[in-house]
Amino acid sequence: MMLEVNEDLIGFEVIANLLVSENVFIVSPAELHGLLAGQLASGARMVPDMWLKTVSELLEIDGLVQETSKVGLIGLYQQALKQLESFGLEFSMLLPDDDATLEQRVESLGRWCQGFMTGFGYQGKQTDKSLSDEAKDVLRDLSQISQIANEVDEGEDSEADLMELEEYVRMAVLMLFAECNVSNESFSADNAPQVH
Repeated sequence: MMLEVNEDLIGFEVIANLLVSENVFIVSPAELHGLLAGQLASGARMVPDMWLKTVSELLEIDGLVQETSKVGLIGLYQQALKQLESFGLEFSMLLPDDDATLEQRVESLGRWCQGFMTGFGYQGKQTDKSLSDEAKDVLRDLSQISQIANEVDEGEDSEADLMELEEYVRMAVLMLFAECNVSNESFSADNAPQVH
């Protein structure tokens, strides 16, 4: 079963509302998206039913009740995969908008990284001997970022630091995805994805 996804990006608020409609308050949209990105980055691919089952387990519920929740979460899966596979480095993390407090945004980044580490770990990839040293370093960094404290000083320096950290995480995820998802097609040097 393939569902067509609206071209508009599914954002943080949409997933937050979806979780509320399912009476789920233990997992944030950021953590859920991180889990998804971690699984995709490690090379996992899931049919819609398997993805919804994974979500239900994470949310500690028997199953999703609302049809709109199912459609929204399948859309989120397709959106994340499409972004990760794009050569344009379009991947964006599901985090609160800039109008959220700095503290909320820092906490969400930490939760996103926790979710990512969990998702990546589902495949046992983090202990894979074939991972490059760079990938291992990046995973250690993401693990540290997942422990980020949410006691932050509001201010321009903190804002800039958070933006820098978010960009580092984003590029780290793209690098891990590129390493763990080698296409069967051969790339020429001209169109190979470049991730630094």
